[in-house]
Formats: sequence, C-alpha cells, structure tokens
Amino acid sequence: MSAMFGLGKSKPDQAVQPKKADGPLDNAAMHLAERLLDVGFDGKAGFEPAKKVAQDAMTKHQGNADKAIAEIIGDHRKLAAAGGFLTGLGGFVTLPIALPANVLEFYIVATRMTAAVASVRGYDIDQRELRSAVLLALIGADADDLLKKAGVVSTGRLANLAAQRLPGPALLVVNKAVGFRLISQVGRKAFAKLGKGIPVAGGVIGAGLDVYLLNRIAGSAKKEFPPRTA
Repeated sequence: MSAMFGLGKSKPDQAVQPKKADGPLDNAAMHLAERLLDVGFDGKAGFEPAKKVAQDAMTKHQGNADKAIAEIIGDHRKLAAAGGFLTGLGGFVTLPIALPANVLEFYIVATRMTAAVASVRGYDIDQRELRSAVLLALIGADADDLLKKAGVVSTGRLANLAAQRLPGPALLVVNKAVGFRLISQVGRKAFAKLGKGIPVAGGVIGAGLDVYLLNRIAGSAKKEFPPRTA
C-alpha cells in the first residue's frame, strides 16, 4: 500500500508551529509526550531501551521475528498488569493521586513495546518521524483524525510517516496532540472503570483494564509496522 504524508494545504514555505503551552493540560500533554519519547525509547536505569529489548528478543529466538514479537508483547503485558494493580490499590480515595503516575507508567510500557515491535520489523526507531509514528500507534483508529487536525495529510500505515522529512514544529504538534488524546482517553476509561469503593477490587479492575488497552495497542503496532522489505 502506497502512502504519502505532507503538510496539509500549507504553502511550501510555511511550517506548522506548535501551540504554546498556556495551561496545566497543555503542560501535561507535552510532558507526557516528552517522557514517552525519552524513557519509552531510550530507557532509564532499570528500564532497558526499546532497541535492546528488540535485539535481546531476536537473539533469544535466533532471528525469528514472529516469536520475538510474541515474547515482547507478553513481557510488556505482564508489566502493564503489575503496574495497573499496584497503582490501583487503595481504592477510589487515592485514585486522583495515583492516576497520573499510572498513566505515565502504562504508556511508557506501551511505547517501549510498540517501538521494540517496530525495531524487530526493521524500522529505525532513532528517526524522529518514526518515533512520532510510534506515539500515533498508541491511539489506534484516532491517529488519522489527529494527523488531519495537526495539518498533516496521511494515507496508509503509520510506518510510512518515517519516509517523510517533516519539519520539527510539525512533529511537535503531532506529539503534543498525542499527549492530549492519551490523557483524554485514559481519564474517561479510568474514572469509569476504576471508580470502585473497594480497594482490592479497584486494583484488579485497574490491572485488567491496562492489559486490555495494551492488547489493543499491540494489535495496532503489528498492523502499522509490517515487516520492512529491503
């Protein structure tokens, strides 16, 4: 499937400029996107980079990409379940405090999983456009709508975004918009699903919701980043 990405109807010499952060939600969206790009791809102490996760899985399975991806998804599913359960403990009383940490933790796990899948499939996850494509994969079917609102015309799979050379400001707009969408999605689902007065029940539901969401993202990752042909 062929795909083209460009800058909407803007003139060639016009660049899409990121909207200045002017409120708590703007700051939260940008912070979330930056943290996902930082920790989700490059890792931190005790949390390995996506590229190493991909390399280790491929080495273990002797270059079998399908088996490597299955292991990557399985390992991150366990991380998502553990994170959701531990953060959910305490019930509704502590949820407003725990939710931001849970959102960040879950989507860092989801970002690394998606980036590792893309790496196994042969994509350069150090490329800026590819990193933005990985973030877009986190929101699934909403990606096309978000790209249009950001002024980026797209058709086809998100992996094709990496073939373009979009200006930095356009990528910042996309990344921030992903942050907004993720905060909105998780806020609705979390308060609907985790608003339980029983502490342990809240934890179990939190873990189950995280695994459900991660499975959807895993499906999106495999679809949007098909095996790359030389």
